[in-house]
Amino acid sequence: MKKAVTLLLASWWCLMAVAQQATVSGSVVNDQGEALIGANVLVKGIASGTATDVDGQYSLSVPAGDHIIVVTYIGYAELEKNVSLKAGEKMVLDFALFEGTTFDAVVVSGSKKPEKLTESPATIETIFSREIEEYAGNPGELLARQKGIDYFRAGIATPAFNIRGFNSNFNSKNLQVTDGRFSTLIATGLPLGPLSTTIKEDIERMEVILGPNATLYGPNAHNGLLNTITKDPRTSAGTTIALNPGISGDGDAYFSGRIRHAQVLSDKFAFKVTGEYTAATEFDYADSVYIDRVGAVDTLGKPIPDGIKEGYTEFELDNSVAFLRAEAGLYFTPVKDFDIIFNAGYSNSTYLAPTNVGRNQIKDWKINYYQLRFSGAHWFAQVYYSQSKTDSTYAIDERTKRYYQGIDAGLSPKEAGGAFSYGSGAIFQDDSRRLNAEAQYNNTFGNLDIVAGVQYQYDQANSLGTYLLDENADDYINVSQLGGYAHFTYKFNGGWRVLAAARADNHEIYDFNFIPKFGLLKVGDKGTFRLTYGQGIASPTILNMYGNLFSGLILGNAEGFTLTDGTVVEKQKVEKIQTIELGYRGQLVKGKFFLDANAYYNISKDFLSPVTVIGVATHRGSTPIEEVQDGFAFYNGLVATYVNFGEVNTYGVDLGFTYYFTPQLSGNFNYSYFDYSVDENDLDNDFDKNGTVNFLDILVNSPNHKLGAGLNYSGSQFFGGLFVRWVESYDYFSSFQIASQTHPGLTYRGVPIVENARSGDSFNYGPLGGFVTADLSVGYRINDIFTVSAAASNLFNQELREFTASAPTKGLYTLELKVNLPAIKKKVR
Repeated sequence: MKKAVTLLLASWWCLMAVAQQATVSGSVVNDQGEALIGANVLVKGIASGTATDVDGQYSLSVPAGDHIIVVTYIGYAELEKNVSLKAGEKMVLDFALFEGTTFDAVVVSGSKKPEKLTESPATIETIFSREIEEYAGNPGELLARQKGIDYFRAGIATPAFNIRGFNSNFNSKNLQVTDGRFSTLIATGLPLGPLSTTIKEDIERMEVILGPNATLYGPNAHNGLLNTITKDPRTSAGTTIALNPGISGDGDAYFSGRIRHAQVLSDKFAFKVTGEYTAATEFDYADSVYIDRVGAVDTLGKPIPDGIKEGYTEFELDNSVAFLRAEAGLYFTPVKDFDIIFNAGYSNSTYLAPTNVGRNQIKDWKINYYQLRFSGAHWFAQVYYSQSKTDSTYAIDERTKRYYQGIDAGLSPKEAGGAFSYGSGAIFQDDSRRLNAEAQYNNTFGNLDIVAGVQYQYDQANSLGTYLLDENADDYINVSQLGGYAHFTYKFNGGWRVLAAARADNHEIYDFNFIPKFGLLKVGDKGTFRLTYGQGIASPTILNMYGNLFSGLILGNAEGFTLTDGTVVEKQKVEKIQTIELGYRGQLVKGKFFLDANAYYNISKDFLSPVTVIGVATHRGSTPIEEVQDGFAFYNGLVATYVNFGEVNTYGVDLGFTYYFTPQLSGNFNYSYFDYSVDENDLDNDFDKNGTVNFLDILVNSPNHKLGAGLNYSGSQFFGGLFVRWVESYDYFSSFQIASQTHPGLTYRGVPIVENARSGDSFNYGPLGGFVTADLSVGYRINDIFTVSAAASNLFNQELREFTASAPTKGLYTLELKVNLPAIKKKVR
C-alpha cells in the first residue's frame, strides 16, 4: 500500500511539472535565409537546450515564466530573445543569425568547444568566410592583417607566417590544423602550407591562436596554431565556380581556377566536392651557389685562385609553379544529434621552397588524407590517415655544386647534369604515412564545463634512403605517441571563471611530458579580462631524430653521439616554454569601438637548435659512426646535428582596435611589440661556443615593432578594403642563411657579418623588413549569381625582402570572376 501511494504521488508531481511547462519552437537561419543545422538553442540559467535539425528547426520544452532564449552557431554572433511563457503555451520563435564580427562570434579553437570569442581563455585572431569571399587573392594573405603575426611571403604562391619569434627556414613550431586534422608533413613536421588540399571557396573561417596551446593540441602548438574550418554542405549547398587570372610584378601570368559543389540529398545525407588548378611563374630571382673550383675561371675568363669560392647561378632552375587540389566530403545523420562525416583530399604541388641550405625544387609532391569523424551532443571521435609522396624533389644548391664537380672532373654537361648531379644526396624522395585517432567528451554540469580527450599518433616515415636513416622502400622509421588532456572551466557568480587544464604525453623517443594550464577570467557586459599561465613543448621532428643528409654529414640525434675526445652529446629532447598572459577583449564604445589587447611573458629553455657541427664522432648511440655515415671515407666522422641549449625570456604586447563607422564600414589598427632578454653570463646560452653570449646565439629572428591599419567596406553589392602595414627592419639568421646589417668585429659561422656581401655559402642582402606596403581589394556583386572582384597584393610593386633563400616579394594583381549557382533542392521522402 505504501509503495502504491508513493508511486501515485510521484506520478502526480510529474503531471503537475508537465502542466507547468511551455513549448518554444521555430527555425534558425542565417542572414540569407538558409537553415543553420546544429545551432545550439539554450535557456539561459537553466540546464535545458537542444540543437536544430537538418531543416534548421527546433523544439524546446521550457518551464512557464520569464526566460532568455540563447542561440549560438560557430562563426556567427550569438543572439538572445526574451520570452514570457504561460503554462501550456506553444510559442513560435524564429532566429536569424548574422556572421560574427571580430568580437561577438562563436569560436572553437581556444577550448575545443563552441564559446564566445570574447570569453575564450586564449588570444584568438579570426578570419571569417565573408572576408575570404570578398578577397580575390590567396586567403593566406589575410594573415598579414592580424595582430601578433609575423607574416611573410616565401614565394609567389606561398604566403607564410610565424608567431612570437624564433622563426627559421625550417620552422615546425606553429601547428596547422584543418577540421581537427593535423595538417603537417610526417618526416619534417612542417605545416603543409602550399601543399594543402583545401580550396579557398570551402573555407568557413580561420582561427589563429597566439601563443602555446599544447594542453589541447599537443606538441608543436608551441608558438601558435592555425585552425582552418571548412564549410558544412548542409548549410552551404550550391555550386561555386571561381576564375582568377592575374599578373605578377615581373609581368608573368598567374591563373587559378576553382570549383565547389555541395548538395543536400535528404534529411540524412549531404555531400561536397571541390577542385583547384593554379599555375604561375615564380618571382624572378636566382640564388647564388658558392663553389670552390680548382683551376676554374670567373665570369670575365680570369683564373680564380684555388680556395676562393665563386658564385654560380642555380643549375637548371625551374620557376614554374603549379598546384592541383581536390577534396570530397560525405555527411550522414542517422539520428538526431549524431553525425558521421567522411572526408578525403589530394594535392599535387610544384614550386620553389626556401630552406636553410638554399632552395628546394619541389616536384610533384603529393598529399593524400582520409578522415572519418563521429560526433554527438557531448562527444567527438575521429580517425584519419595521411600520406606524403615525392620522387623527384631535390636540393638545388647541392645539385649545382655536384654538377660543377662533374664538369671539373671532365664530364660532359649532359653527363654532369644527369644522374651524377644527384649523387651526393641532392635528391629528396618521400613515401611517408601517418595514422591519427582521437576521442573527446565534453559536457556541462551546473557551473562546470568539462572537455577531456585522448589522442594517438603513429608515424611511418620513409625517404627511400635519400634523407633519413632508412635504406629502402620497405624500411620505415616508426614512431608512436599517446596523449591525454582535460580542460575544466568553473563559472562563479559575478562573471568570474576559473580554468584548469593539463595534458600528459608519452613519446616513443623523447619519453613523458606533462603540460599544465591555468586561467582566471572576469566576464562582463562590455568585455572579458583574462589572466593565464600555460606551458608548451616543441618536439624534435623525425628529421631531427633520424636525418641523413648529404651522405651523412648531417645526422639526426635520436640517440646522442660520442666524440673522439670522449665528450658525449646528449640526444635531443623537447623544447619547453612557459607563458604568462594578461588580456582584454571587449567594447570601449558599445557597438562601435572595440579593443583586443594582450601582454605576455615567455620563458623558453632547451631550444631545438638549427643544424650545427658538433665535431668528429666515433659513435651515434652505440653504433660506430662508420656504420651510419655513408660518406665516412670523405668526412671521417665529422658530424653536424641538432642539439638543445640555453634559456631566454621573451615578452611582448599586441594591440588591436576596431571602429565601426557604420555596420558596413569599419577601420582597424594593429600594433605588436616583441623583445627578449638573456643571461649573458650563463655559458649554457653560448650556442656557437665562442665564449660570448649575444644575439647570434639566440637567433630571435623577429622584428621588435610592426603595425598595420585598414579600412573595410562590405555592402550588399559593393565591397572592398585597403590595408597598410609597416615592418621594422631586423636581422635574421637561419643555419647557412643570413639577412643582416653589418656588425663590425662579429662573425657568423666563422665569416664576418657584412651587408651586401657573400657570407660563407650564401649572400647577405641585408636585413629583412624595413618597409611599408599596401594591399587593395575591390568588388561588386552584380546579382545573386555573379560577382567580380580584384586584389592587389603589394600594390606599388615594391621589392620587399621578406625571407631568405627566396625571391624578393613583388606585386601580385588578380581579378576574380565568381559564379554562385543556387542549391539543388533536396529530395522529399
